[in-house]
Amino acid sequence: MTPIWIVDAFTEQPFGGNPAAVCLLDHWRSAECLQLVAREMNLSETAFLVALAANEFELRWFTPKVEVELCGHATLAAAHIVWETQRTGPAEIGFQTKSGRLTATRLPNNAIELDFPAQPAIPWPGSAELGQALGTADWVAAGRNDCDLLVELASADTVRHLEPDFEHLQKIDCRGVIVTARSDHHQFDFISRFFAPAVGVNEDPVTGSAHCCLSEWWGDKLGKDQLVGYQASERGGVVRMRRRGKRVKLIGTAVTVMRGELLK
Repeated sequence: MTPIWIVDAFTEQPFGGNPAAVCLLDHWRSAECLQLVAREMNLSETAFLVALAANEFELRWFTPKVEVELCGHATLAAAHIVWETQRTGPAEIGFQTKSGRLTATRLPNNAIELDFPAQPAIPWPGSAELGQALGTADWVAAGRNDCDLLVELASADTVRHLEPDFEHLQKIDCRGVIVTARSDHHQFDFISRFFAPAVGVNEDPVTGSAHCCLSEWWGDKLGKDQLVGYQASERGGVVRMRRRGKRVKLIGTAVTVMRGELLK
């Protein structure tokens, strides 16, 4: 039997944050098989792990439609399961991934710190097509990196109430679209939402990898190396960030909500 869990990431409460499935394999199966499992789980990401050593794992991530090169919340969920099931003792574990080696470190109060590559966005003029898909062309600035587009809107309230046309948005040439604005709440530096219909996720509840871009965007704008972001999805979630040159530390907590076995 192959163990599998569902973990809510970037939250302290069950049924908040972003759910990810975590599947621990004793050996790699075909990509086709992994994709079918991810489709069956039907969550924004399913993380698959194979142990390489006591504190080292190979890690892959799949949406219901495709394999992706980087995922924050499913990495947080995977690290949470490794420690919760006592599969390793060290305070730091490593993950070999398509985005290089990532690490997870245990912090006090059940928090986990992920070491990820920063993914800054370069300025981009935007397009009428994107404006039509988002339902607004009234943005302050826009940028893009190798994966995503980023659009900064004038107010947090506009971000909260945005209603994109997902069928139209799916045709935009990118993994996903980050919309963001400066926070109107003192606890947070900015808020954001993330739309990725092209990879089978209309709106992702809390997107760790998007904060590898947001940390650079808002860090530069606000002149800060430590930031707190709130992803304003229906479930909502908080991501703390520490900028470290070409790397960014993503900090959050996770809660296991389900465990079972993969029978096939």
